[in-house]
Amino acid sequence: MTPASASFDLESFDLLLQDLAKEGLIKKGDKALIVCSGVGAVVDSSRFLNDNDIDFVSESDLEQESLFPNATFDFALTLRIEDARFVDRVVKVGGILVTQLSSDPSNAFQKLSNYRAVYLRRYDSTIVALRKTSLVSQLVISSAKRRPLQLALDAKKTALLGLEDVLLEPPRKALAKSRMYLKRFKYLPNLLGDSLEDYSRRVFIHAGLQEEKKGAMQWFNENYPTRNQDFEFHSINTSPEGDSKRVAASPADVSNWLMKNVREDEFVVMKADAEVAEEMMKRKTIGLVDELFLECNNQWKNGERKRSKRAYWECVALYGRLRDEGVAVHQWWD
Repeated sequence: MTPASASFDLESFDLLLQDLAKEGLIKKGDKALIVCSGVGAVVDSSRFLNDNDIDFVSESDLEQESLFPNATFDFALTLRIEDARFVDRVVKVGGILVTQLSSDPSNAFQKLSNYRAVYLRRYDSTIVALRKTSLVSQLVISSAKRRPLQLALDAKKTALLGLEDVLLEPPRKALAKSRMYLKRFKYLPNLLGDSLEDYSRRVFIHAGLQEEKKGAMQWFNENYPTRNQDFEFHSINTSPEGDSKRVAASPADVSNWLMKNVREDEFVVMKADAEVAEEMMKRKTIGLVDELFLECNNQWKNGERKRSKRAYWECVALYGRLRDEGVAVHQWWD
């Protein structure tokens, strides 16, 4: 697909349709509308459409839109986000609208409020599929380069499906520190194709032990896809879970710091332990964090029994709750 020209080749077109079919978003017998210039030959040659008996109409001249009755199509695809209002009229309730997110902030994606995001994938551009839930609509401005996944909560959850799987058993220390493990991380900017350049500010926060600060900052500089954008670095010194002897910030202090120093229009990456993450969820400050590297000390850390009161299954459960909150969370091992 080539978003600059709002067109696509036959191979890309069929691959997209096959992926949508696997998700149950287009099926045999559907009536489909393809709204895009210069795609007649591609659509006519589509093996997927022909093999699945899908009736389709390719219409590039929207001056002829009056020819299409309301609620005609089960499925519509347009790479021109300006066509959203017309496509909304002709898609049935329960039908699917597929479009791409623009990398141009002046051409923001106009999400219709009567749609629910059900699919988000990165090809040459970011493709989103939305299911029509009702007839009433209001436009909600969004963009691929604004705060990540600000389509809707369900759109966040759809995109976060691309994150690496949680480890159901803790790894040995050698594996956790290996390059192979570090390569497991599916970073949020990569999942979204986000250049990060349109945020008012980009921040990496290390909330942990003072002696771990240098290593965390070095890891971030060497591994995180910053897209050549500048990040501010902040460190909040905290005590190990269960250690009351150190004088350091409490989990509540971390939430207070976030509320005073971070805004929702900023891109925030954070490394923190489980106690801090739980407090942020309790205080509702977790929504200020886009991506979290979660350290969860447990009874079997590094393959050896520890005094921590937290069982490993509790770490896995916390990881799941954070994902449910819409946070791109990864398991971190020190």
